[in-house]
This record gives sequence, structure tokens and C-alpha cells, in this order.
Amino acid sequence: MDVLEKAHVMEKQGAHIIHLEVGEPDFDAPQCVKEAVCSAINDGCTHYTHSLGILELREAICEFYKGRYHVDITPDQVAVTSGTSPAIFLALAALLHPGDQVIISDPHYACYPNFIRFMDAEPVRSPVYEEDGFQFRPENIREKMSEKTRAIFINSPSNPTGSLLSADRMKAIGEMTTPESLYVLSDEIYHGLVYEGQAHSILEFTENAFVFNGFSKRYAMTGLRLGYLIAPKPFMRSITKLQQNFFISANSAIQKAGITALQCAQEDTERMRGIYDARRKQMIKRLKGMGLGISVEPTGAFYVFANARHIDTDSYRLAFDILEKAKVGVTPGIDFGQNGEGYLRFSYANSMENIEIGMDRLEEYFRGL
Repeated sequence: MDVLEKAHVMEKQGAHIIHLEVGEPDFDAPQCVKEAVCSAINDGCTHYTHSLGILELREAICEFYKGRYHVDITPDQVAVTSGTSPAIFLALAALLHPGDQVIISDPHYACYPNFIRFMDAEPVRSPVYEEDGFQFRPENIREKMSEKTRAIFINSPSNPTGSLLSADRMKAIGEMTTPESLYVLSDEIYHGLVYEGQAHSILEFTENAFVFNGFSKRYAMTGLRLGYLIAPKPFMRSITKLQQNFFISANSAIQKAGITALQCAQEDTERMRGIYDARRKQMIKRLKGMGLGISVEPTGAFYVFANARHIDTDSYRLAFDILEKAKVGVTPGIDFGQNGEGYLRFSYANSMENIEIGMDRLEEYFRGL
């Protein structure tokens, strides 16, 4: 956010900035979703819904997970939320007690430790490495476990690395869980944005899991704020009460649009995925040509996490130098944890034209060092 805010100041002063730091789809929501929102409002969907969400939407989510992952969940395990962040809040509030520990990867999505600390719990970092495709190593997770460990937090495809967790490693993590003792927290928001291989849901390997998903990334519905939580049934009463007290319910009209997205937007999502993939391949090619380290190519989300330690071990300083001299916004790796230091995250959630301009500017910048 520091980089983005500085970029905005520069833009007000007349600079032309290429934004490769922002992790938000540059597409509008599918036309069918827009029409569904308008139709829902005109039909009077302007009132509270059930605190867990419209039953038809929860049923559609269950059908989606059954069709894609062959897992059986029921609507009373689903809580529809105003984006995926509230889903994380609800799950952690229901699960954690003060002093509990949650194992997270390093690097990781920057907000995870903040959610955990807000519950008076402790994030425990387990490093993941470039040469291993930034995947969790189950043996490293076991080394970090203690009697205080309450959960293992996974994110596949991952922000910031764009990597997928393999089925065998996900299975090994699932086998570590136990009812009432140790759970997996699985952020699956980038499912649907996979270009090689296959994304797996943690629910394929264990029932002792909380799943976070939503419509922001796959369906380009970031501003419409619609997500959901899938949780073990014993936690649902607590989650319901938390939702009632903190959020009441998600937006009723947007929930109707969520049903439409799941049932009618497949063609749109496949079109967006194909465009992302073309951008991904071109960005990787250009960054490698500049000498940045990408030993295992990212295959999901819309990020490339490139090693720039041979240029500057201070990624924050390097990101601002790139912004000021090349007029390209990139995200410093330190934002995602100490093991991300020396890396830069590039987002290809921008047009191919802008990406090419950004790559040209970066190439000139690095040539001049």
C-alpha cells in the first residue's frame, strides 16, 4: 500500500505509472452478474437475509464443490460473507483462543498474521523456498508444531507466489489434523485461476478444515464484496452468532448475483483465465530475460514472485527506486514475510499493453544499474 499511495501522488503530479503492484482483476464483472444485481434490486432484494446467506446460494456453493472437487458439504456448513476477509475473521474468532498458535508459510499473504494476532493468538512461520516452488514441506510443519498449535494455514494457489500446493503435500497436511484439536485453514480464493496442473480443495483430504473462498478473483467481483466460509458443523452455531452480531448478513442483491455467477459465468471466467495465462507467460519470459530469478514458474493466481536478491537485498528500497526511476509499481517481497525479502511481486492483473510497457521500462532500469 505504501508503493500504491506513492504512485498515486506521482500520478497527481503528472507521472504515468504502470501498476503491477495491485492484486485486483482489471476486468469488469461478467455481464450476467451485472444484470443479476440490477434485476435483484428491482425485484426488491434490499432486505436482510438469513445470517448465513440465501439458502439457494449456499446450495449452489455445495453443488459447485461437489462438481469440482467431489466432496459432500451441506448448506448448514456454509456462511456467506461480505467478501472473504470476514470469512477468515469468523473462522478464527470461532476457532482460536488466546495463546493458540497458527502455522503459516513464509512468505504469506500479508494480512494472515494480523487476523491471527487480533484473536490474541500467535502466527508461527514455516519458511517455504523458491527451489521447492514455495510449497509447504510437511516435515517443516511438524518441526513448528507444539501443544499450542491449533491450525495450519494454507493458500493454494498462493499470494504472493502464484504456486500450487501439490496433492500429496496437501494430503500429508490433512492427515495431521484431528477433530477438536488441529485444523487446516484453507484460503481457496484463487481457485479457477490455474493454468497448469490442478488446484485441490483441502476438503478432498480432511473434514477438519475451514475453507475460505469467494467471487472477487475468479469472477472479477472485488467491489461487490461476496465471499463464503465452509466450516465443520460443530462450529456453525458460534459462526452464526458472530455473523449476527458483527455483520448481520451479506448484501442480499449481491448474493443473488453470486448464484448467477456460479451457474452462468463459466464462459466469462474461462475467457479471463485464458487472457491471464497469456500475460503470465509473457511476463515470466520478460522477467527471466532481465536476469530475475524464477526457478519454478508460477501456475496460479495472477502473480510472479521473482528473486532480485542479486540486485538489492532490501526489496522495499528497490521497489521504491523502481517506482521513482522506471515509473512501475511493484510490491516488495518483505511485505509477505522475512523469507520474502529480496523478492519482488509482479501482478499480471493488467492489460498486455501495459505489461509490455512496464517490462520495457524495467528492462531499461535494470540495464542502467
